[in-house]
Amino acid sequence: MFKLNQHGTTIKTELMAGMTTFLTMVYIIVVNPIILHDAGVPFDQVFTATVIATILGTLWMAIAANYPIAIAPGMGLNAYFAYSVVNHHQITYEVAFSAVFVAGMLFIILSLTPFRQILIEAIPQNLKHGIAAGIGLFISFIGLRLTGIVGDHPTNLVTLGNLKDDSVILALIGLLITILLMALKVKGALFFGMIATGIIAYFTGQLEFENIVSYPSLSEGLIILNPFEAIGDVIQYSLYSVVFSFLLVTIFDTTGTMIGVAQQAGLMKDGNMPRVRQALLADSVATTAGAMFGTSPTSAYIESSSGVAAGGRTGLTSLTVAVLFVFAAFFSPLIGAVSGVSAITAPALIMVGSMMMVNIAKINWDQFDEAFPSFLILLTMPLTSSIATGIAFGFISYPLMKIVKGKWKDVHWLLYILALLFLYQLIFLPH
Repeated sequence: MFKLNQHGTTIKTELMAGMTTFLTMVYIIVVNPIILHDAGVPFDQVFTATVIATILGTLWMAIAANYPIAIAPGMGLNAYFAYSVVNHHQITYEVAFSAVFVAGMLFIILSLTPFRQILIEAIPQNLKHGIAAGIGLFISFIGLRLTGIVGDHPTNLVTLGNLKDDSVILALIGLLITILLMALKVKGALFFGMIATGIIAYFTGQLEFENIVSYPSLSEGLIILNPFEAIGDVIQYSLYSVVFSFLLVTIFDTTGTMIGVAQQAGLMKDGNMPRVRQALLADSVATTAGAMFGTSPTSAYIESSSGVAAGGRTGLTSLTVAVLFVFAAFFSPLIGAVSGVSAITAPALIMVGSMMMVNIAKINWDQFDEAFPSFLILLTMPLTSSIATGIAFGFISYPLMKIVKGKWKDVHWLLYILALLFLYQLIFLPH
């Protein structure tokens, strides 16, 4: 079924690779409920929805696409959902999930049509790298803010927090442990860092829990029952820019990750990725289904590269990841207790952000008309706490600078349309 011999791998190797990938990404079932809980979504709802979306997308990737790539709710997209969409737009999380659902449906359609390729090719590489790095800065800033390492300041807006605070001390210790594990190239460093920090929190009285195991539950049931009502919510609250931002980030994040992992595994054929339609459908279907249950958009996980490094080459690696997430679904009480101590999970946010900063090196800083739009994205995402605003500034400034430089023909026609849409959104729509 998985063509193990053809890919030069074995069942044992694939199982170990799947376990490696699982350990490096399982932090998401802790971090994602914490972030979305800030938007008012019940913890148990997000926890179960996260597990369902991860299992569904990863199983599709395993069986239909036969790639060693895991799918789960994306970091950055969950922060955008909670802090930019729900809080800034002052809408309920149910309405925000409608935007995610519509974005997921559009992603499914794009995955089945050539327009997906046109859209990907239209966006300049420097803007893609700027978006990824900007999200990394945004995520790290959230981690610093949640722990109190960075605090409020009446004049400068932000300042160094109280380093004598118990939560700040715990976060710094957790960050140090995670950094050391990462430096030693320990597989599952983020996960083991959280475990070590959690143990310290328990013995210092900052973490308390009664139960460890329970059956997964959806306290709110299905968030979205009627697709037409979801579309109506998007129209009523003018969430077009939100849908577009979800769609844009998901497409580029997923496509880039899939190509990167496939390249690492030696699965690319003449520069192309076989079965790319099925691979993209894994993500788009998981995003759509995840919105119905109560989680932010999914994405291909770059942590899958750790499983590839351990020898994973087929969908059996992904199948192993999905099965392990099934078992993880029964530990929500323990994970819920951990979620109440942000210092345990914040180091993972900071480290994920730092890993995303690798994209800065790929920006062409020698060409000002290429570099400055990317710089605007990097600057505005964390400072405005909005991924969409960062993307908007980049997409508006890029064609504008090309026109000034007399290079307007170098810009894809679709980018001009996107720039006008973003300009309209910034001026006339709430953000």
